[in-house]
Parts: sequence; C-alpha cells; structure tokens
Amino acid sequence: MNGEKRRFLIQDRVAVDSQSGLAWPIDAALGEFPMTWHEALAFVDDLNRRRWAGFEDWHLPNRRELFSLVSHSRINPSLPAGHPFVNVFSGYYWTTTTCSRLPEQAWYVHLGGARVFKGMKHGFYMVWPVRADAPSDGWPYRTGQRACYDEEHMPLTCAGGGQDGALRAGRPWPEPRFDVREDGVLDRLTGLIWDRSASSAPAPVDWESACEMAAAANRKRYLGHDSWRLPTVREMESLCDLGTHSPALPLDHPFENVRSDYWTSTTSRYESSYAWVIYLQDGAVGVGFKSGAAFDVWLARNR
Repeated sequence: MNGEKRRFLIQDRVAVDSQSGLAWPIDAALGEFPMTWHEALAFVDDLNRRRWAGFEDWHLPNRRELFSLVSHSRINPSLPAGHPFVNVFSGYYWTTTTCSRLPEQAWYVHLGGARVFKGMKHGFYMVWPVRADAPSDGWPYRTGQRACYDEEHMPLTCAGGGQDGALRAGRPWPEPRFDVREDGVLDRLTGLIWDRSASSAPAPVDWESACEMAAAANRKRYLGHDSWRLPTVREMESLCDLGTHSPALPLDHPFENVRSDYWTSTTSRYESSYAWVIYLQDGAVGVGFKSGAAFDVWLARNR
C-alpha cells in the first residue's frame, strides 16, 4: 500500500499520478450530479473559464486516460489501493471518446468494477476532469479516435473543443506500429508479440480451454517459442483503435482470422467464476462466465 500511496503526489486540490503524469481533482464528484455527455463537455469548459485550481487546460478524459486509473484487483471503487480520492462514485463516469460505430453513444468507465461500455450521450453519468501535468513514459497512448460529432451525431470539423477527436491526448502511436515476423507480429506500442492468426480455436471455447490452448502451444513450441499465453485485459485492450470498428483494430493491422470476442487471462475481482473479455466489434471491456464456451483465443507473448 505504501507503494501505491507514493504513486500520487498531492498538489492542493489535485493529485498527480506519477505513473502517467496525469493530474486529477481529488474530489471525484466536482459536478456533484450526473450529466449528459454534452453537459459534461460544457462543465469542463466552465472549469477552464474559472481557472479551477489555477489551471485552464482541463478536459474530459479520453477512454485510455480514465482506464489508466483503473485497478482490476479492487472493486467499489476499482482504483489503486491507497488512492487519495474522495467522493468516488462506484458507477459510470463519462469519457470524451465517442463510439465510432454508433456516434450517438460515448464510452464510459464503471468505477465500481472497471467495465468499459458505451451509452447514449443523452444519458446521465458522472464527470471527472483531467489535465496533463507532466506526461511520463506511462502516459497512455492515444485512443485512435480522429472524428468529432455535433449534437445531432453528425461529423463535425475538429476545430478546438473538448472531444477526443480534437484533443487526441496521449502519446502518438509508433509508425509503423506493427512488424510482421516469422514468429509473430511485434506491436511496437507495447513490445508484445501477437500470433498473426487471431484465432487459435475453430470455435468459441470456455476459459479453461483457452488457457489449455496456450499451454498446448508452448508444449509444441509454436512458432519456435514456449512462452505463449492469454493476454491480460490491459494488453488486449491496448490493441483497440477507437477510431474504427468491426473490428476495433488499426486499419493497417496485419492480423488474420480476427473474431469478435476474446478471453483475457484476468479474473474478475467481483466474482472469480468470471474473467475479463474484450468485445472487438467496438472495443468494449466486459466479463464472461468462465465455464461458458463463448469467446475466442488470441495468443501473445513477451519479446
């Protein structure tokens, strides 16, 4: 816990996350009540006009920025042990990232249990602004979103404003991002090696079978290696490009046999009979019942 406490540096009404360099209000309910997505953007604009806490560069966090605060080992709230925040609502918080396939919806993060889903922009969720204080090597990468939308959900020129497509906050992706090799595909963003075939199973399997497929690949030294595994939920999410959909992968990705839903190796803290999964149609982060044969297998390994 002491290590987690040192993660955050308190500066008056703000806590700076030393892992990312992002600064968050210690009060996680500055708005006090849920708002629509457009109300949330306007609320943050007002914070900047008032120079809240002495700054005028607050923004609604994009999906990766808010996801960077999440801990998958804790619930209610799903924040790191020893965090300094108060008034954290164990429910949904808006991000500034629009769902690419359904622009009338935007992504939110559930801080009770870490799920990441999309909801109608006229829905009411909480607001927790952020600013880049001193971005570090742990600063989240960009989401990939490049478009902005008006209140009628039509494409809008990204000229200023607080939408993800305009801000594009975060570290840029390496170019080219992927390096196809004989023994897998190197993602230069994370340093992970992925199987070029995004499906190791002829049909969806249960979680135990997914784990066994990784073990079998290692026994056979698949592609010359014995360190294949199911990716963690964060590793799997890192592949998502939130500017695309069906699948939510970078447009120039080199992968074959891409399916829609994937197991990860991360067990749910809420209930150990569930594991985290990624829904690649849009990039949602949810959970699946381990005994259900409902998700596919995509193997990865460290370099």
